[in-house]
Amino acid sequence: ALPLGFTDVNLNSRNTYEVSRRRSAPEHLPHGGTAPAAPAPPPQEPAERARHWVGIAGAGSSFAEFFTRNFFTKKAKELKPAVQSAPGWKLFGKVPPRENLPKDSKIIQQEYEARTGRMYKPPPPSARRKNIEFEPLSTTALILEDRPANLPAKSVEEALRHRQEYDEMVAEAKKREIKEAHKRKKIMRERFKQEENIASAMVIWVNEILPNWEGMRATRRVRELWWQGLPPSVRGKVWSLAVGNELNITPELYEIFLSRAKERWKSFSETSSENDTEDAGASVADREASLELIKLDISRTFPSLYIFQKGGPYHDLLHSVLGAYTCYRPDVGYVQGMSFIAAVLILNLEEADAFIAFANLLNKPCQLAFFRVDHSMMLKYFAAFEVFFEENLPKLFLHFKSYSLTPDIYLIDWIFTLYSKSLPLDLACRVWDVFCRDGEEFLFRTGLGILRLYEDILLQMDFIHIAQFLTKLPEDITSEKLFSCIAAIQMQNSNKKWAQVFASLMKDNKEGDKNHSPAPKN
Repeated sequence: ALPLGFTDVNLNSRNTYEVSRRRSAPEHLPHGGTAPAAPAPPPQEPAERARHWVGIAGAGSSFAEFFTRNFFTKKAKELKPAVQSAPGWKLFGKVPPRENLPKDSKIIQQEYEARTGRMYKPPPPSARRKNIEFEPLSTTALILEDRPANLPAKSVEEALRHRQEYDEMVAEAKKREIKEAHKRKKIMRERFKQEENIASAMVIWVNEILPNWEGMRATRRVRELWWQGLPPSVRGKVWSLAVGNELNITPELYEIFLSRAKERWKSFSETSSENDTEDAGASVADREASLELIKLDISRTFPSLYIFQKGGPYHDLLHSVLGAYTCYRPDVGYVQGMSFIAAVLILNLEEADAFIAFANLLNKPCQLAFFRVDHSMMLKYFAAFEVFFEENLPKLFLHFKSYSLTPDIYLIDWIFTLYSKSLPLDLACRVWDVFCRDGEEFLFRTGLGILRLYEDILLQMDFIHIAQFLTKLPEDITSEKLFSCIAAIQMQNSNKKWAQVFASLMKDNKEGDKNHSPAPKN
């Protein structure tokens, strides 16, 4: 076979390449598979331009061995035998991976001691923490650990101080944990007691009160049970009976108005662009009755429950009840806040019964005044509220007066949604229970109860913070605290009850209108 020739070029430049002639035949390689280092060649003469060396390549050599040779070494170095392991991968072909053997812990310790000149002494077993009963935080006990060996050791005083601080932290954490455990147990006991009361009350409502509704609804015993809250299983039935059906709405009538609403939605979607132009001069009620506003309000109704939003189980049901009402009462139309009232009814009643209760509830004088935005009537309700506000909470009343904070700032949202947006849902349902028993008076009494509950906090606030606080009440408000404050509110002023005070305000208003009416022309 003809030998393969390799040319070794030595350039007289900044980079000088030095190559030694070597044989690449496998039999000339040592057992490890790597070639031994070649001896350094003699120094080159500057005038010499090139020297040619010829290497003989054996028949068994391969291109992989050709490319893996170290042709261009700047200085010779000893090559260690390759470790027999799984081959690695590079851009061109397989090559053995770099040697990366894990070091033993003793070797690491010896290297550390040789480098630092210090001996490492592990802490005695007695110094280690054992069987700690309470570990408040994963990082709290780090204060007891010794410092790393490369840092100054703790003094005895510092170690004792750290032990004391750690004991104090553990003690505080234990106190918090015990307090929270007692609180959880108390909540569970109250919950069990409440469930037992509900179960016993349900039997009374089902077997005694509901079969004899008209004769027992006004009795003292029933009113006391009513105040404690209605059992969820009978709540919808009691609400329907208490609200009544003065409008004589039937399930068939609901279906008629629902079909009208569906036709209206269909035509609205087909000619939405035309309606946008025509609605420019429409009344406020017509604009608010539009499909887009109802859809927007439904998506914002009890968002934390995820049952009234698009795709939820009650989305279409709520849409149907609100749409049917806008067709039933076009004079009122749809007003923001109605979705919360309808949603609470849907959670407790069947679809047709929810619509009947919804329409009759909104036909009450107070709700009709607010949803029709009857300013004169709304001002009468606000004036009556302030009479009892001053009577029950004089200090807070003067504080509000000093900032010119009028009841409309916080009462409108409470009345429009019947507290279902401002209070937790279970607490709002209990407010609804007594509202169905006492009527509109209890809505304003509940407002005074909220002000009484947070009186000390409100007295420390200015106008902006009071308005923000009352718009979004704390979420941790409980029914026991609120109803104890509501019970402390006396709805009586100078031996006049709510109805009498409101009637006198209405009478004064009528007399004022007569005095300011223009004289008849001759």
